[in-house]
Amino acid sequence: MGKLSDILNIARMRSKELGLPYAGALTPSEAYEVWQLAPGARLVDVRTRAEWDWVGRIPGAVEIEWVSYPVSEPNAHFLQQLKQQVDNEALMMFICRSGVRSHNAASLATQAGFSECYNVLEGFEGDKDANEQRGHVGGWRHAGLPWKS
Repeated sequence: MGKLSDILNIARMRSKELGLPYAGALTPSEAYEVWQLAPGARLVDVRTRAEWDWVGRIPGAVEIEWVSYPVSEPNAHFLQQLKQQVDNEALMMFICRSGVRSHNAASLATQAGFSECYNVLEGFEGDKDANEQRGHVGGWRHAGLPWKS
């Protein structure tokens, strides 16, 4: 379990350095390791249904839209759905396409009393490349972590 505590300590240090309002920030590879090592840890994918269907899913992730598709409005039931699907004591890692929506979800969950919230930096698809395309620079998928189309 030393490896788990090392990863979480790094994530917590990143959070402090960046002034983040939640427990920590993980790279995709670190998040996957934590998911494997921490009993009860949950990966919460906050992308839209369209992204899950058209870009890819992470097997075993909890899927709760942060923004509802196709209306592109904030999901007013996000916290309620999170509370229904994830124990409030669980270590939660939030992921979206690039890390922005998941940052907001981790912040909101922390404000709502969830104690162990982490953002997955780079998200599922990572940053845009020189051609303004995602999926080639960083991210869960680029790191070769489990996903399915």
